[in-house]
Amino acid sequence: MSEEKVIAVGLSGGVDSAVTAYLLKKEGYKVIAFFMKNWEEDDENCPAEQDYLDALAVSEKIGIPLYSFNFSKEYFDDVFQDLIDGLKRGTTPNPDILCNKEIKFSVFMKKALSLGATHLATGHYARINKDFLLERGVDKNKDQSYFLYTLNQDILRQTLFPLGGYTKPKIREIAELAKLPVFNKKDSTGICFIGKRNFGDFVSKYLPPAKGTFRTSCGKILGTHKGAWFYTIGQRKGLCIGGPGDAWYVVGKDIKEHIVYVAQGENNKELFKKSTVGTDETWIGDAPKLPLRCTVKIRYRSPDVPCTVSREGGELKIEFDDPQRAVTPDQSMVFYDGDLCLGGALIK
Repeated sequence: MSEEKVIAVGLSGGVDSAVTAYLLKKEGYKVIAFFMKNWEEDDENCPAEQDYLDALAVSEKIGIPLYSFNFSKEYFDDVFQDLIDGLKRGTTPNPDILCNKEIKFSVFMKKALSLGATHLATGHYARINKDFLLERGVDKNKDQSYFLYTLNQDILRQTLFPLGGYTKPKIREIAELAKLPVFNKKDSTGICFIGKRNFGDFVSKYLPPAKGTFRTSCGKILGTHKGAWFYTIGQRKGLCIGGPGDAWYVVGKDIKEHIVYVAQGENNKELFKKSTVGTDETWIGDAPKLPLRCTVKIRYRSPDVPCTVSREGGELKIEFDDPQRAVTPDQSMVFYDGDLCLGGALIK
């Protein structure tokens, strides 16, 4: 226990943040909890009110104060608007990564520190080593270091990830033994402001319809669609393209002409890239000497693959040892050296 530490915990109403607060209180730290509302709309698809009530029940059970803050404007301006702008450009941004960067570890952290906290703790499955560098969580299936690659050492010095050394089943067990009221609450999935709704239906409220065509790389028209921005590289579902042969997949887009290019077969060569370019790079520690041999994740659920990172024309060039499927513009690629998360960049 360290008496000088005052830990602010982001209490979301879920089991992970609840156990985070419980473990820190059990260790003897002074813990204060904060509930963040990041989206104004509240219905059965995005139940902010119920999440707040669950967070309140947890704070009362543990015996810690709970403060509530509304960051909806900041979230809309700095996260959601970036998503819409990216879709209009024909790319596929990741709002969860931007939320960590712009909201949780910026706006929220500054607010918590201004109210007397010395550190911020969250329920992420990741670890911080003695050099204040980011490492994967012990539970490889739940590891969330991918979403945290934009954090730097200054932020990590004031951050705690108490769940990084646990597996998810163990966290559930701790929550049940402690009789936390959310011990059996289901994990939230997907983007918070969309919830259970169809992604295309939701964002269509913010994007004008723009009819276009599905085409092969040879120019053959296969059908029509209501907007190229509703589709992403590698997508299969929702294309509504029939006919004989294998299923069709999105392999490219021309956003100006409203063309979505498709090809047949899950392993069609048009879906694979041997290399890509990275922009908006961030390194958690000192920038490594390039060229660099490491592994890279090009999406959260994809396995690490070996690659070489070099610099070309001021941008990062990433050459994969083996061609990678569905390399998607504006998605994040995150670099690793074993369990150590080095940083990342956006796919150009």
